[in-house]
Amino acid sequence: MLKIKNTLISDDLVEKKFVCNLNACKGICCVEGDSGAPLEEDERLFLDSEFDKIKPFLRKEGINAIEKNGKYYIDSEHDYVTTLVNEKECAYAVFESDGTASCGIEKAFLAGKSSFRKPLSCWLYPVRTKKIQNLCAVNYDVWDICKTAVINGEKLGVPVYKFLKEPLIKKFGKEWFKQLNYYAENSADIS
Repeated sequence: MLKIKNTLISDDLVEKKFVCNLNACKGICCVEGDSGAPLEEDERLFLDSEFDKIKPFLRKEGINAIEKNGKYYIDSEHDYVTTLVNEKECAYAVFESDGTASCGIEKAFLAGKSSFRKPLSCWLYPVRTKKIQNLCAVNYDVWDICKTAVINGEKLGVPVYKFLKEPLIKKFGKEWFKQLNYYAENSADIS
């Protein structure tokens, strides 16, 4: 366990390898799970204010679910999460011709129509964060649907934290990431 500022980071971020293999998994993480993608407060505000810009990038089933149930809801763990279609896939998921799930929110962002890239919880996956009093736990979430990503990461020699450099910097900042990288490269204890 590593402590940087107000975060407690699992050693798994440094020790485990991971690189998504979308050709193998087909974005199944947008379909499987107990609830929608966890949302931060500012992300709910983005969905509220930019939904009309994102809507053209969504599929009919997702739009219908959102119009019926709202843009997000509170799940059984009392977290705000994205709405689901038929209690299965994320309402913001879209499917490519080969069946691969991708994010309609991100498609709107990449097209320059929205300033919201996608939920940080999705971008950070397989890392999950959890508030514990005044600290934030940063953990690697092992999910069997990501076996091909683990194999790919091991083959390429890419640690979880390096695969997730951009979203980790978005969440915690450049200095935080620099300290994590220093720890990883030098096996030093940073606090």
